[in-house]
Amino acid sequence: MAGNKFKVKTNAGALNGGQSIFSAFEKRLMLDSYFEEGFPVHYIPRILFVLVLGLIYIGNTHYAEQTVRKINRIQVEVEDLRADYTTLKADLMYDSKQSEVAKKVKELGLKESLIPPHKVVVRKGEY
Repeated sequence: MAGNKFKVKTNAGALNGGQSIFSAFEKRLMLDSYFEEGFPVHYIPRILFVLVLGLIYIGNTHYAEQTVRKINRIQVEVEDLRADYTTLKADLMYDSKQSEVAKKVKELGLKESLIPPHKVVVRKGEY
């Protein structure tokens, strides 16, 4: 039976002189030098300001998308109401024609006047 053995690390994936990609990237940015004396507290207000701006930006984006969805929904509703209005207006125009009114009032026993209307003239000082 085989026993447990330690795995020996090889530098097969290493770059110049045994450095990996990430260690070269870390040395290039010098991340270790920023935290040698502890966490840089004087950057906290700036970091918080950027975070708050980011949150405001995200919230504003969500609000704008919600408003666009509401506008689209209301536009569809307005188009439906406009179609209903046009239909009702056409029906009312048809029903208010003189011939249609005459047909409807005929059931009540009313009929059209054959005498044309006359103009009432009021003289100055008469009234």
